[in-house]
Amino acid sequence: MFFNQQLTRQRALKFVAPRILALVAFLAASLLLVACKSAPAEQQDSAPVATAAADSSGEASPTADDLTATEAAIAAMNEMQPTEPPAQTAQLLRPDAPMNYTVKRGDTLWDISAVFLKDPWFWPEIWQINPQVENPHLIYPGDVLSLAVGANGDAHVYISQYSGARLQPRLRSEELEGPIDTLPYGAIAAFLSKPGVMTQEEVLAAPHILAFRDEHMIGGTGHEAYIENLDGALNQRYAVMHVGAPIVDFESNELVGYQTVHVATAVVNNPGKITKAILTETSRETLRGDRLISQEGEMPLTFRPHAPKGNVTGSIIAIADEATEVGQYQVVVVNRGTRAGLSPGAVLAVDQRGEVVADIWNRRPFGKDPYGKVIELPFERAGTLLVFKTFDKVSYALVIGARAPMAVADRVYNP
Repeated sequence: MFFNQQLTRQRALKFVAPRILALVAFLAASLLLVACKSAPAEQQDSAPVATAAADSSGEASPTADDLTATEAAIAAMNEMQPTEPPAQTAQLLRPDAPMNYTVKRGDTLWDISAVFLKDPWFWPEIWQINPQVENPHLIYPGDVLSLAVGANGDAHVYISQYSGARLQPRLRSEELEGPIDTLPYGAIAAFLSKPGVMTQEEVLAAPHILAFRDEHMIGGTGHEAYIENLDGALNQRYAVMHVGAPIVDFESNELVGYQTVHVATAVVNNPGKITKAILTETSRETLRGDRLISQEGEMPLTFRPHAPKGNVTGSIIAIADEATEVGQYQVVVVNRGTRAGLSPGAVLAVDQRGEVVADIWNRRPFGKDPYGKVIELPFERAGTLLVFKTFDKVSYALVIGARAPMAVADRVYNP
C-alpha cells in the first residue's frame, strides 16, 4: 500500500511540473510584452513637452558637429557682417600729382592739398598719420610727403622722411621752423586773437574810453586814457576795439552783431573807480567810446580743411574793412556759425548772385519797352571760402580761391 501511494505522487509530479513551468513562462512573456507597449507611450507623452520647450526658445539649429564642411562655410558667410567696398580715393587726385613733395617754407596746408588733390578740402580723405610720431598731424618745412596708391584704388599721402625741425630735444641755438599753417597767417592775424564780431549786449556791457589825458581828442601810442567800470589789476592788458558797422542778416532782417576792429592794447597803470591805462601797440587812432575787452589767446592755424558736417546754405553778409568787393585772401562774414554746424577749417563754395535785368525786347519798337519784365540771371560760381573763426550765428572766412569778384548777398553752400 505504501508502494502504491509513492507511485501516485511520482505520477502527479510528472503531470503538474510541466504545467507550472509553462505557466511561469507565460507570465514572464506577458510582463515583457506589457513593458514593451508602455515604453512608446511614455516617449510620446514626453515629446510634446520637448516640442513646447523648443517652440518657446526658437527653432533649434544644428550643432557644428552635425554640419558638413560646405554647410559650415555657408553658415559662416551668412553670419559675416556686410562690409563696404574700399574707398576709391585715387579719383580725388590730380592727374599731375607728384609721387614725392618736399614741404617748403611758406607753404600752407591748403597749398599742399592743392598739389595732390583736385579739391583741396578732401585732404583728410588721403592723409595718413604715423601714430608713433608726436603730433603726427603737424607738417614741418623739410618733411617729404609721398603718395601711395593701392590696387583697390585707395590713395594715401604720408610723411616718408622727417625734417630736423621736429627732433627733440632741440640742440641748435637758432630758432627752428615751426609747423606749417593751414592758411597764410598774415591775411587773418588781426582776426584771430581779437573778436571781430560783438553782439549788441556785449558792446553795451564792455567798458569804454571816457576821455584822454591832456584833453586829446584821439589816442595813440603812449597816450593815457580814462576808463569807467574797468575792474582790472595793475599791468593787466586789454584789447581796445572800435565798434564799426552793424551786421544785419538780410535773409531774416536780424541784427546779429557789429563788426569790430582792433585799434590798440591798453595796459592798466592806475586801477580805481575811474581806471587809467596807457595805450600801446596801436594800429590806428583810438577814439572816445572804443570798447575794452580781455585779450584772448591766439588761435592755432593747424586745423584741417574739410566739408561742413551738415548741409549749409547761407550768404555773405559783410566784408571786413567795409570794402564793396572781395578777392583772393580777403575776409568776409557769412550768416552761418556754430549753430549751423560750421567749425574752423570748413570749406564753402561761393556763387555770385545773378544780375537783375529788364527784358525790353518783347514789344515793338524792340529794345525800348519801358515796362519790360524783370529777370534775375542765374548764379555763377565765383570762388571758395575757408572758415577760420566761428561765432554762434556768423563766421569769418577767408577767400582762398577767386574766379570772379564777390560781394555782399552772394550765396555760400557746401562745395
